[in-house]
Amino acid sequence: MTLTRPLVLVGMMGAGKTAIGGAVARKLGVPFLDSDEELVRAANRSIAEIFERDGEAFFRARETEVISRLLDGEPAVLSTGGGAFLSEANRALIDDKAVSVWLRAELSLLWSRVRHKTTRPLLRTADPLATLTEIYEARNPIYAQAQLSVEARPEYSIDDMAEQVIATLHDANLLKEANT
Repeated sequence: MTLTRPLVLVGMMGAGKTAIGGAVARKLGVPFLDSDEELVRAANRSIAEIFERDGEAFFRARETEVISRLLDGEPAVLSTGGGAFLSEANRALIDDKAVSVWLRAELSLLWSRVRHKTTRPLLRTADPLATLTEIYEARNPIYAQAQLSVEARPEYSIDDMAEQVIATLHDANLLKEANT
């Protein structure tokens, strides 16, 4: 089975977009792309450094440029940063060129995954759990606009989640038989 169009994984930081995206890409035999990694490579600095030096608005504009470029290639799996899907322009771009899958995760699972990470600029606050909660509550209605969704569960391995994503794509008729 292979993708009929690019697949874009969206969701909160800690939902597993990068790890699960890589596993889905391997299972489907397509390239895996990460918009944050591409942005870091193009800017030659970390996301935290881009935020600090140039601000979030600058970062978001570059993010849209990167996503647009990555979606113009062959079908692939694209992991996006947690804030990418918030942009109406990005959602329209993704809807036009790809299929979006929201990796839904409960707040407690996300917190268990991001609480000890220092690479999350939005959580560099006096109360990172309160900040994560605010972000979660604000973003979930927007993530719900994705074409498909798959629930992340604490007991699922990366491989289990990848299989869930593939099954969801299959059920939505977004996979075709690979040429053998």
